[in-house]
Amino acid sequence: MKPSIIVHGGAWDIPDDEAKSHVAGCERAASVGFDLLTRGATAIEAVEAAVVVMEDDPTFDAGRGSVLNQAGRVEMDAIIMDGRTLRSGAVAAIQHVQNPVKVARRLMERTQFSLLAGEGALRFALDQGFGRCEEEDLLVGRELEDYKEFLRTGVLRTRQEFAGRDTVGACAVDSEGHTATATSTGGISRKMVGRVGDSPLVGSGAYADDRLGAASATGWGEKIMAVVLSKTCLDRLAAGEVPSHACALAINVLKERVDGFGGLILVTPEGRTGYYHNTPRMAFAYFEGISGKKGSGIKSEHWTSALE
Repeated sequence: MKPSIIVHGGAWDIPDDEAKSHVAGCERAASVGFDLLTRGATAIEAVEAAVVVMEDDPTFDAGRGSVLNQAGRVEMDAIIMDGRTLRSGAVAAIQHVQNPVKVARRLMERTQFSLLAGEGALRFALDQGFGRCEEEDLLVGRELEDYKEFLRTGVLRTRQEFAGRDTVGACAVDSEGHTATATSTGGISRKMVGRVGDSPLVGSGAYADDRLGAASATGWGEKIMAVVLSKTCLDRLAAGEVPSHACALAINVLKERVDGFGGLILVTPEGRTGYYHNTPRMAFAYFEGISGKKGSGIKSEHWTSALE
């Protein structure tokens, strides 16, 4: 069995001047994960490491680089899932940690619980020895400037555009044939306090099952939850569709049933990768051990409107 990994860095209208950094960030993450896999690491270790690279990269809306909610605070969501056992760990609306995916894995491996939110998630992280960071440590660019103005004036600038933006994710299969997935996000700009999107929810933001494969979703969270997008994608794969077509059919469901938009990545138990989006762009990168192929980009070559 030859391992494979695929990562995404968000599906949205990524501006031209940000395209290169998005692709480069995905390439770094996929390379770190694949290097671990080739040295015998598990799929869980690989997806965690890949997502940590993107959480630490200020390009993405996850970890460092997250956006502010309506109260001028950062609340993040993350999940990790083991396809061998179907165990998962997730945190929602967590604050003051730079790598929520690490907390999610710790929850999965050291407790019988699957999801912690808000203050409880932070308390667990601190009890487990994760360092506490401040708001300024997680903010960059416009968000950092807005936060400083908020502290000075008590007024937070609004953001009118949809900013699901740069949710990050990774899917992998290791040399033992076990699958895993992880997804992490800072959510959407100026979301309501306590808002939780699809990312930390099993079946929506991510799903892994050694019998099916592993998938990670990105996009409009409320719509993704409505169609349980990651599990819907893997069900299409199990029905016999090739990887990218399985992703496309699931995105079609997202568009046709709830007028949603977003993107998907997946890896099969055999190590084939796939991806699709109905947004103008989605950053991605992959190493496919079974074929020896690798690739990256900002817009999939087979991209068309989900209605076509």
